[in-house]
Amino acid sequence: MIPFEPIRLFAFGGFNVPIVISLLIIGGGMLWLLIRSLKAKEVDRRIVFVFIFAAVSAPLLFEITFDETATPIVKGVFEKIENMPERSRIVIAFDFDPAMAPEVQPMANAVIRHALAKNHRLIFISLWATGQALMDKTISEIIPAEFPQKQDGIDYVSLGYKAGNEGVLNVIVSNVKKMFPTDVNGVPLTDIAIFNGVRSMKDVDMVMAVGGGKPGPKEWVLFVGDAPGGPPVAVGVAAVVAPQMYPYYPKQVLGILGGIKGAAEYESELLHNYPRFAEQDTPGLRMMGPQTLAHVVIMAFIIFGNLAFFIGGRHKEKRL
Repeated sequence: MIPFEPIRLFAFGGFNVPIVISLLIIGGGMLWLLIRSLKAKEVDRRIVFVFIFAAVSAPLLFEITFDETATPIVKGVFEKIENMPERSRIVIAFDFDPAMAPEVQPMANAVIRHALAKNHRLIFISLWATGQALMDKTISEIIPAEFPQKQDGIDYVSLGYKAGNEGVLNVIVSNVKKMFPTDVNGVPLTDIAIFNGVRSMKDVDMVMAVGGGKPGPKEWVLFVGDAPGGPPVAVGVAAVVAPQMYPYYPKQVLGILGGIKGAAEYESELLHNYPRFAEQDTPGLRMMGPQTLAHVVIMAFIIFGNLAFFIGGRHKEKRL
């Protein structure tokens, strides 16, 4: 498959011409629709589809992005990782499949970069069979290229996938080695430096559970975070799951990265604090362009539709 490459922008007088033209076309079209709405004129639904298409495709083609500011619910996760002592142990759970990956993978990437930049130690784990392949791919793509000095077993380790759902969590909350006698490479945990002094999940400093199904972030909160002496838990979830996690914040979860918006906020906070990552891909911020512009267009159509409805009603009353 040929990877998608956005059209390279050309500038004139400090302006990116394709972006300006795209926004002028969309803005001009919306103004035309507003005028038609004020005159109570009907608009063919195909016009609506054309505008949604333009609002989504323009940011993808011309890399139109919008700056994000981390909200407190996202910043809580960032500040926890930022302020923990160096060499803290963070468990990162990959409990998702390829279908969910476009939404939650950017969260995992940003958190991994942040944790390694702070010289923390990472323990990777998955309760989903599909999670191990995604986890292995992430480790192989990010760590050797961006953190070549980090060593497997000392700075990070992958325990891989373990079947058993919540049963796995019930065991590792008191004894990790009973459920995971070795890492994914078959090395006994007793021979891995990162596990020196770690008997259970209560001995790690934080859990970052990324996913959106069951078992997933909710189960990590209930079975590990809520256990007596359990570690603080943060979650990164698909947008449709985020409302289910809000009742647990802030007492039971440090913070919530909800959907691609949460990923974009974390990426933005990371870039503001660590300019070294400016050259790295930020899919969360990149995907917020089409999402934001499409939502603006949809809201405009809602407003125009209501205007047309009320103005049309008044015209009917005058005729009567």
